[in-house]
Amino acid sequence: MLKTIRSFLMSLVLVALAGLPTLVQAGTPEDLKVDAKQALALLVKANPIASVVSKKAKATLIFPNIVKAGLIFGGAYGEGVVMKGTQFDGYVNSVSVTFGWQAGAQSYGYVVFLMTDKAIQYIRDTQGLEIGVGPTVVVVDEGGARNLSSSTLKDDAYAFIFDQQGLMASLSIEGTKITRIKK
Repeated sequence: MLKTIRSFLMSLVLVALAGLPTLVQAGTPEDLKVDAKQALALLVKANPIASVVSKKAKATLIFPNIVKAGLIFGGAYGEGVVMKGTQFDGYVNSVSVTFGWQAGAQSYGYVVFLMTDKAIQYIRDTQGLEIGVGPTVVVVDEGGARNLSSSTLKDDAYAFIFDQQGLMASLSIEGTKITRIKK
């Protein structure tokens, strides 16, 4: 009986995760660009450190809406844009798959500021970026933000998570795969 319930729950989660990309896609490429610009403006207005980092970044990956859901097995999906300065430079998606003690669903946005040519080249050469592999990506939380200033920015990339809604036991972008896509 327990095995049947567990199999049913796993099937239910897998079906839900398979539908995430469809639920999260922006209406049009133009909608995604508008949403990304608004998300970046929201982040830099609310977070002074993000504002400082944004001015020094060589490129920016902006994901205005990531949806994460899980019940033991979980995943997250969202689409975003790449900006170099004020110029649009393509589309990307963010995909995560997780396993462990988790339950719930939430949405959030995140921005990755690429600080070095090495980080930008890595994305070009590998057709993507895996957080936790390759260039050093620092996820900036409130504690980390207190230690950052324009003179201490030494890592390849800095990620800021914002606009969290919903209830999920944990939130992490470790193990996330970011890939260029065509829209």
